[in-house]
Amino acid sequence: MATPRPAAAAGTMRVCADPNNLPYSKKDGSGFENKIAEILADEMGAKLQYYWLPQRRGFMRETINAGRCDVVMGVPSAMRSLETTRPYYRSSYVFLQRKDEPTIRTYDDPALKKLKIGVQLIGEDGLNTPPVHDLGSRGIVENVEGYLVYGDTESKTPLSPVVDAVANGDVDVSIVWGPIAGYYAMHEPVPLKLTPVLIDPTQPVLQMAYGISVGTRHTDMDLYNDLSQALRERKDEIDAVLADYGVPRIDKSSISEK
Repeated sequence: MATPRPAAAAGTMRVCADPNNLPYSKKDGSGFENKIAEILADEMGAKLQYYWLPQRRGFMRETINAGRCDVVMGVPSAMRSLETTRPYYRSSYVFLQRKDEPTIRTYDDPALKKLKIGVQLIGEDGLNTPPVHDLGSRGIVENVEGYLVYGDTESKTPLSPVVDAVANGDVDVSIVWGPIAGYYAMHEPVPLKLTPVLIDPTQPVLQMAYGISVGTRHTDMDLYNDLSQALRERKDEIDAVLADYGVPRIDKSSISEK
């Protein structure tokens, strides 16, 4: 049975987070979700406290649903299992390439049948992300290389390989969730470019863009309201954090380059 949360007014904001998941979160507080959580806690006059657990299958069950924490940063706005705030950013998958390569903008670009493509896979069983489904529907399979979303937990940057592969020339283009691509592209030794994938008209049920929110339990409406108010009051600071971490936002520019 979940333990009751201490109200924000009582002085604690308990956040569930992965201890090694840059650019999102890290135990030393260096992820952009850590920075945004600090801003929200400050606005609510609460002490920020973490419950750390690698974000794998069962994360919600073991954390917020078990009462070990009360807030999850960076969840899809449409997530039904949590009460989600209005999105504090909206991003998309992107085509990630070296800056001097011809820009790919859609899944119907003929070049995708010839280029080596890096994609993200979810979990040890390699579940397909939306871009993998879109490529497969066009028969683009043999020239695709998979990189796990939840990579080597011993690595300092477990999410970087799909971006490193483009910089190193191991693949010609990767299709990557925007915040991961934007952050790691800034740290590569060669210039990279990001082109948003906004929709595939042949697969309308597969989303390429998502609003991202803060999540709480459905029963924690006081906390939900406090968080919603804090997001509104500190919007400019939150936007600045997202910009500092290279998060591509589809409500901003359509193409960003290093």
